[in-house]
Formats: sequence, C-alpha cells, structure tokens
Amino acid sequence: MKLLPTAVAGAFIVEVTPHADDRGLFARTFCADTFAAHGLPSVYPQCNVSQNHKRGTLRGLHYQGDPKPEAKLVRATRGRAFDVAVDLRRQSESYLKWAAVELDAVRHNAFYIPAGCAHGFLTLSDDCELFYQMSERYVPELQRGVRFDDPAVAIAWPFAPAVISARDAAFASIAPEAAR
Repeated sequence: MKLLPTAVAGAFIVEVTPHADDRGLFARTFCADTFAAHGLPSVYPQCNVSQNHKRGTLRGLHYQGDPKPEAKLVRATRGRAFDVAVDLRRQSESYLKWAAVELDAVRHNAFYIPAGCAHGFLTLSDDCELFYQMSERYVPELQRGVRFDDPAVAIAWPFAPAVISARDAAFASIAPEAAR
C-alpha cells in the first residue's frame, strides 16, 4: 500500500499492491500503522455507503464544520467515480486548491481527504457505489456545502453532471473575498 501526495496538503491517493494468483486477488486496503506514520487518523468511528444508479450523478461538495470536522477515506466498491477534495482550510498552503482521483473498484484505490476539506464526486459509470470511512461521527447541525461549479475553485469536472440533488445545486459559492 502506498500513499501518494496530491495538490491538496494532507490529501493522499491510496494505491494498493495486489497479490494475484489462480484464486483471485488479495490486497491490504488500510493499515492503521501506515496511516499513523503519515500523521493521519487511524480510527474511523463511522462508515457510510453511497449508491448511485446513473453515470453522471454528482454529490457534493460536502464537509462537516467545526468543532468536529471530518477526514474521509473513500473508495469505490462498485464502478468508477471522479472523486474531488477542495481545501477550505484558510491557513493551508493549498487553500482553495483541489485534487481529484478516479476511484475504481477494479483498481481498489482510495482517496484520503483531510478534515477541513470539502468532498464531492461525479460517477463515471452506472451502478456506482462508494464506501467512506469517517474520522468523526455525523453531526447534522455541522453539515456544510460549497457549489460544485464554484468559480473560486474551478474544478475541471470530466463532464457536466446529469443528476444532482436540489440541495447540492443550491449550495452557495465561496465568498469572493475568500478567493483572494
């Protein structure tokens, strides 16, 4: 298992090293010691699943605010998705930068998104399912969001979404002064 840095400080692409034989494949997808050695959370008290029926479904950009911001470890368990992290940490060297990875159930890769970053994805296949490990429990009153097409961030999505919830489409853009 390798953790590869991205354009967002503290966000990592997690690549597995598969061992295949005539029975199939085996790969370690998470190791608490490896994560702790990189200064990342090694305990995830909540797990979530997101099932998406159609290619072009967009979810996000979501995050949980203070005092319980959450880090996420996200992987595709079925299908493929363009998965994005946006740095919303004002003190960060990568503030308002974004990083993306194509999560693929066949490759078994994952994306570690640090606390203080917004997360979203666009499905690249029908019947796509993502599995999340969360560093914090969900607190409804701390749930926040940012527009997926916010010009202050300018994410290069691979194509326009075909399906998006009214809630996600109604998120506000980041204030212009934040982009300075």
